[in-house]
Amino acid sequence: MPVILGVIGIAVGRYPISVISVVKVLLSKLFSDATNGIPELAQRIILQIRLPRIIAAILIGASLGGSGAAFQAIFKNPLVDSNILGVTSGAGFGAAVAILLGQSNWHVQLFAFIFGLIAVLLSFFGSRLYKTTPILILTLMGVLVGSLFNSLTSLLKYVADPLNTLPSITFWLLGSLANVTWRNIPVLAIVTIAGLMFLLLFSWRLNIISLGDEEAKTLGINPITMKTTIIFVSTLMTAAAVSVSGVIGWVGLLIPHAGRILVGPDHKWLMPASISLGAVFLLIIDLLARTLFPGEIPLGVLTGLVGVPILIGLLRRNRIGW
Repeated sequence: MPVILGVIGIAVGRYPISVISVVKVLLSKLFSDATNGIPELAQRIILQIRLPRIIAAILIGASLGGSGAAFQAIFKNPLVDSNILGVTSGAGFGAAVAILLGQSNWHVQLFAFIFGLIAVLLSFFGSRLYKTTPILILTLMGVLVGSLFNSLTSLLKYVADPLNTLPSITFWLLGSLANVTWRNIPVLAIVTIAGLMFLLLFSWRLNIISLGDEEAKTLGINPITMKTTIIFVSTLMTAAAVSVSGVIGWVGLLIPHAGRILVGPDHKWLMPASISLGAVFLLIIDLLARTLFPGEIPLGVLTGLVGVPILIGLLRRNRIGW
């Protein structure tokens, strides 16, 4: 499904291209004469502009959907998403620092990735100061750290140049894939694919962890080690995604709920469903963002406008609980 939507997404845009032409251009890497009769401009748009953007949307949507399902299982909370430990807030602050310093797009992504990890480390080590109810304290520390970085980002926006730097910071924080190039894909693909493979291989352990620490110990699993490892992997995936796309909300919260309605709560099936649905959802959102109006709509805005009514509908339909 994501592959089919990806091909359609490459074909649709301000410069419309037929699906057959898209397939021919994509196959041109295997067959040198596959692009006969296709304008060079169309080939350049497909290979240099739309294809890396579509690949990024698939990877980021899958990453946020899978990590959201993992976080909801670990914290046993249906309101948890990929930003529960402040990774998005930290990444937003890092990007704002880089933009304020006049750094290149590559440095903006690097700063966002590093500060996203720093935010999670602060949440984790802050929670270690308390020995009781570790998950509750970790959640609280994530909220505190996220609020701290949001305040720091607001401070940077206050002192930024209102004619140049401030609009750049604001637009980045709203989320977009407009500036994605092939240079952004390798690191994002490596982190995302490795992280998703790990979550798929250990998805059955999420079922055990969601039962509670005592049950996990009885079944021979160290819950602290397992939770820490899954949190670390999910955080890496989220930080890599946010560093490329900016802040995109609702994917990690909405998609696991949709997956539970389709396949149930068993993470053996829920994890691949969340990964696939996340990729499909962000592909559709990105397609709407760049085709609905003459100007491109930020992804973070559109995910909120679309995600809220969808989640309300899902919760109303899934009356038996999460």
